[in-house]
Formats: sequence, structure tokens, C-alpha cells
Amino acid sequence: MKPPLSASSSILMRKARLSPYIFGLLAFIIFVAILYWEDFMCLLGDLDPDVVEVPSRAEKKWEKLPFSIGRTPEGCDVFIGKWVRDELTRPLYDESECPYIQPQLTCQKHGRPDKDYQFWRWQPHGCDLPSFNASLMLETLRHKRMMFVGDSLNRGQYVSMICLLHRLIPKEAKSMETFDSLTVFTAKDYNATIEFYWAPFLLESNSDNAIVHRVSDRIVRKGSINKHGRHWKGVDILVFNTYVWWMTGIDMKILQGSFEDDVKDIVEVTTEDAYRMAMKSMLRWVRKNMNPKKTRVFFTSMSPTHDRSIDWGGKPGLNCYNETTMIDNSTYWGSDTRKSIMHVIGEVFSKSKYPISFLNITQLSSYRRDAHTSIYKKQWNAPTPEQLANPASYADCVHWCLPGVQDTWNELLYTKLFYP
Repeated sequence: MKPPLSASSSILMRKARLSPYIFGLLAFIIFVAILYWEDFMCLLGDLDPDVVEVPSRAEKKWEKLPFSIGRTPEGCDVFIGKWVRDELTRPLYDESECPYIQPQLTCQKHGRPDKDYQFWRWQPHGCDLPSFNASLMLETLRHKRMMFVGDSLNRGQYVSMICLLHRLIPKEAKSMETFDSLTVFTAKDYNATIEFYWAPFLLESNSDNAIVHRVSDRIVRKGSINKHGRHWKGVDILVFNTYVWWMTGIDMKILQGSFEDDVKDIVEVTTEDAYRMAMKSMLRWVRKNMNPKKTRVFFTSMSPTHDRSIDWGGKPGLNCYNETTMIDNSTYWGSDTRKSIMHVIGEVFSKSKYPISFLNITQLSSYRRDAHTSIYKKQWNAPTPEQLANPASYADCVHWCLPGVQDTWNELLYTKLFYP
């Protein structure tokens, strides 16, 4: 007969029997942790798409960015550089052969006498932009959706992208249709769409009608991004912009309730605070609705205006009209308002938990006072005799001629998509 086991002996025997299971469980946990560590960290928001200080993690981060095929050289900021004249590769297409350009952007058709603005290429310091490969872009978009969301400046970038691609698509295999705020270009053989959605504030506003939106007393509804955001779901590449519609020169009016309310609760806040609210709403929507493992989100910074020549040392009362050369001051920036808005963007984006690629087109576009549509466009209203006597009084120094500056924006978008 065996002697009874002591309490300590019994515990040791149970530990011995359990140890294989414990070691097996620990091994499994370690294996899962190694395999899914980066996914777990991404969920926690630790991975930043552009700035990761630890080299080994940066390499892993880059490998997981959707659509990437290479990398921008270390230490090269593609948004810092200079414009160089290039008559061999510019323009990237002819105005007359792209039927998708709105008449508000066809400067040659509307009498612009020079073409110099078309022959400039952006050259970053220390590296080169990869050549825009339309075939690669179309293959990447196969079975996918690309969407530009914002105002008419983002629509210009959208149209530029279509002009860069459409020549590779047979006439019978492409179409463009507009459904209220949504315009859809379809490449049928690729089962791909490139879309533009009109939402000048991103949030719901009284300027949301895609046709009738010239409202001077602009009102933006707080917390309303889902009004438009439901149309953005399922997109694979999303490009946002919003800026010029916020620049009213006065405080912004923010609606607290609904536009349907009989008595509207409206408060006035500074442009910077209103813009900050919109940026936070956009980032919150992206975090909740986009999958960083499958999609890419971009934000295009402010498109500069050139409506005050005194900003670059010109005469008072003049603007971009009759300007055929660019600003040659490399430190030129523009208005203080633009700086304050850029500060808001930097502040909000630095706290983002979702990898958004920032397209900083502001500085490089600031030099291009020569490339606006000016008076060479279809006019909404016929100029008065007084305006005709002073063309600067009705010159459009906001929008850009195509081909032109906005093609460069898309070259930068292409670079950050494939070579982040």
C-alpha cells in the first residue's frame, strides 16, 4: 500500500501534469503575438504612415501600405523644390484632346494668347518625381473606385486625372455621368470608376447644391459629415480637399441643429475654429469607415489664390490678370490666413490615429500666379462694360488652367500612392 501523498507532493504532481499545456499555450500566444503584432499596433494607432522613427518598424509599415511599389528616397521631401521649364515632356496632354475639361478651365479655347504656363515641371530638391505611368494607374484601379471629394478645385484635380488617363481607353469603353453631387467617369474594360463628389465644406452646408451653390451667407452644420459620407463608403482611394469656401473674410456661421428646424440655432466662430471642427469630423469619419489595410486616404492642402498683387510686391488693385511669369521669391508664402489654416491642419493631423497621406501643394502652387484661368474661361455672367474696361476686376485668380498646375498635383498624388 502506497503512503498518502503530502499536500506539497500533490501540488508538484499537478504542476508536472499541467506544464505541457502551459508551455503549449504560452508558445501559441507568443506565435500569435509575433504574427499579428503589427496589426495589433495598427489598431492601437501606433503606426504613422509617414513618420516612424524605428527603422525596422518603418520598413514593415511601408510594406503594408496598399498600392505601394517602391519608396521615395530617404530624406527627400517631394513638396520642396523648384519649377523648371520643360518643353520636351510638357504639357502632359493637350487641352483640345481632353473633352472632359469644364469650359471654366479651357483657357486656350477662351482666348488666352500664351502657353508658357503649360511648360513647367516640378523638380524636388535631391530627387526626381517618378514619371506618371497611366497604364500602371489604370491597372491599379481595376475593379476599384477612386474618389475626389471637395470643391471645384478638387474637381479640377479630378478632371486632370481623367485627362492623364483617358487616352488609353477606347472611346466606346469610357463614359462620364453626373448624378446630383456625384460625377462618375467609368473605364468599362477595367471595371473601374474615378469619381468626384461635390461637398465644399465636407460637412453639410447651405452650399451643397451641385449647381446652385453661390451662397454669400454660408452656414455649415456641425457634426453632419455622414450626410455626405454615406456616398464615400466602399471607395479604395479617397482624395479630400476643403479650403477656399471657408475664406469668407468674416466669422463662420455654424448650425447646431438641423436645416429643417423652424428656429435655427446658429453660432459664429472664427474661421480657424470652424475649419478645425471640419478636420476633426473628417478624421473621425475616416477612422470609423475606412480600412487602412485596403484603402488609401489623401488630403490636398490649400490651393492658393493670387487676387492681391501687393502680396508679391506688385501694384495695389491688381491681381493675377496679365501675369505670365511665376513668382521667383522662394520664400513667398501668401496671406497670414493661409498660414493659420496650415497650422490648424498640422495640429489636427498630428493627432490622427489613421494613416492619411498629406499632399502639400500649397507652397509649390503659391509661385504660380501665371497659371490661373484669369479672364480666359466661360463666364457665368457676361462682363459689364465697366468690367471689360478693367479686366482685373473679373479675373478668376482661384481656379487653374488645364493642362497646368493641377497635373503636377496628380503627379504628387501618384508619387505618394506608389512611392510613399
